[in-house]
Amino acid sequence: MDMSQLKQLDPYCYTVPKRPDEERAEVRLYGSRPLLETMDEMVLTQITNVARLPGLVGPAMTMPDAHWGYGFPIGGVAAFDPDEGGIISAGGVGFDISCGIRCLRTNLDLPDAVEAFPRLADELFATIPAGVGEEGNLRLSPHELDQVLLGGAEWAVKQGFGAEADLAFIEEHGKMRGAVPGNVSDLAKKRQRGEMGTLGSGNHYLEVQVVEKIYDPKAAQAFGLHEGQIVVSIHCGSRGLGHQIGTDYLVSLAKAASRLGLTLPDRELACAPLKSPEGQEYLGAMNAAINVALANRQILTHLTRGVFARVIPEARLSTLYDVSHNTCKLEEHVVAGRKRHLYVHRKGATRAFGPGHLALPLDYRAAGQPVIIGGSMGTGSYVLAGMAEGEQRAWSSASHGAGRAMSRKQALKRWRGRELIDELRGQGILIRTKSMRGAAEEAPGAYKDVDEVAEATERAGLARRVAFLRPKVCIKG
Repeated sequence: MDMSQLKQLDPYCYTVPKRPDEERAEVRLYGSRPLLETMDEMVLTQITNVARLPGLVGPAMTMPDAHWGYGFPIGGVAAFDPDEGGIISAGGVGFDISCGIRCLRTNLDLPDAVEAFPRLADELFATIPAGVGEEGNLRLSPHELDQVLLGGAEWAVKQGFGAEADLAFIEEHGKMRGAVPGNVSDLAKKRQRGEMGTLGSGNHYLEVQVVEKIYDPKAAQAFGLHEGQIVVSIHCGSRGLGHQIGTDYLVSLAKAASRLGLTLPDRELACAPLKSPEGQEYLGAMNAAINVALANRQILTHLTRGVFARVIPEARLSTLYDVSHNTCKLEEHVVAGRKRHLYVHRKGATRAFGPGHLALPLDYRAAGQPVIIGGSMGTGSYVLAGMAEGEQRAWSSASHGAGRAMSRKQALKRWRGRELIDELRGQGILIRTKSMRGAAEEAPGAYKDVDEVAEATERAGLARRVAFLRPKVCIKG
């Protein structure tokens, strides 16, 4: 990115000065100068286009891990007021609706598990369905799937997948209100009936990790984390259903924009007013997809517990937190000293409520919401905590991962899957995957430096670092 186009507001926040004849809202880009310099110019173009959308409240923003996406950049955040013509955009949510990370604590330390890693890797790989179009053992009838669309992780727990105690530590208590199964196409439902309890492909993973470093001992204690502890992170979303909803509603929202005379700066930003029939229909379908993702991660949690019970019988796994990073949610925020209800798009960005927020579990309320920045196989991940200043800085939003530094096509030219897996094994990281091509596409070097992203997220006042997690076993599609 050409930094001469930007004006620095503080050490970790930049803006794009407006021309005198330019009609748009403010743009803010959070991150260090080195991170912004490596971003594609399209990130700047896309977030500036977002700033032209109707009903936007405050700036259009990017997180430190931002990179090019469809419509909104990945790592894009924007809030809209439905009473001022605010819109909802499928390109502002993303195709993998409610893609997110479930982090599980264990009662194990590294010496308790290190000898079992090879068997854990094999058993998890054999048990967790992963890969493009991969289906699991759970086959749902149309009626049962509608119940998932309505019930989310709450439905999964009632079916015996996990425990009631998990729900307290899941965003929205495991069930997103406002889901309308009737707004989801038959094709989207058909794609999902065999995909519940599956990991998917691309950047999705299940990792067994060790807590290598604690940054904030008080928050770590609240989260139940200590150095040397084994944790598990599950990264996946709403699978084929979410993708099909995105595809279906791009057409519907584009027609609505045309019907209502909305001038779009980019056709990929197809949108409709939140109070329009089309906007409400997409919102109901999107909420249903969020429930599918929450249920999916709940089922995968149950399967993971079963593997640990077989391999290390004394293992106990409890949910630390589950948070999504491809959503649009109605939230209460303070604007110019007044509370307002806004729909916050977070595409490749994570909600990060600060200390004291009433939506947080009591155990975490003093520390702030757990935020998870995921890495890619060999790079490690971070657990962070939301900060109070993040409310005014970015509608309580933070980075969701390292963010791609190069395309998958570029990665394939640089790495070979088998060589990469052998190299990571030499570093003590066991990879199990069905696709050597997929492994190459997700090479650690294809992503930004996760350490730099986590540090910039903290220094920008979005979320503070609590713990660093080093991968030991990684299951991929």
